[in-house]
Amino acid sequence: MLKANNISFSYSPNQCLFDAIELSIQPGEVVGLYGQSGVGKSTFAKIIAGYLKPDKGSISVDGKLHPQKGRNPVQLIGQHPEKAINPYWQMKQVLEESGEYSDAFLEKLGISKEWMHRFPSQLSGGELQRFCLARAIAPETKYLIADEMTTMLDAITQAQIWQSVLQLVEQRQLGVLVISHELPLLNQICTRILNFEQLAGKV
Repeated sequence: MLKANNISFSYSPNQCLFDAIELSIQPGEVVGLYGQSGVGKSTFAKIIAGYLKPDKGSISVDGKLHPQKGRNPVQLIGQHPEKAINPYWQMKQVLEESGEYSDAFLEKLGISKEWMHRFPSQLSGGELQRFCLARAIAPETKYLIADEMTTMLDAITQAQIWQSVLQLVEQRQLGVLVISHELPLLNQICTRILNFEQLAGKV
């Protein structure tokens, strides 16, 4: 289980972004986190993934405090893949960051072999996001935090990427937190939906 225990965060002593948030995700569960822009969802996502330290509280993965040393079992994917990929690397190098990968795995994510020797500037946003997803789903990955992951993509590409994610959820029992301001998307793919502002005590 991925668990956020009593998480609080402030940018300054007089600016509390959220306080005492509790959240848990089971393996194989797809949880939606709904909220409008600017309420702190992305900051919360970075705390869960270990990129930011909370003022109070802790994150645990399968009963152990997170983050630990070694490969991160919690992977975060944002809405701007072009900012998450080294522009000077070929896409094959990007994937090699996460270790081994199979042709069958890449095919499931809709990644063409022809793209492997291209640079990020030669691919579309949807193609780059597929690579970000492939890189995130390493053997050690147990939980995926998708922060507005497909917001910038067209409807067809969105559907294709989420279909791939849901297949991985079923096959590998991944736990997924889907952060979005789009309720129709959350209603379609999530097993349950939480309102971030309610969790943060703002409603």
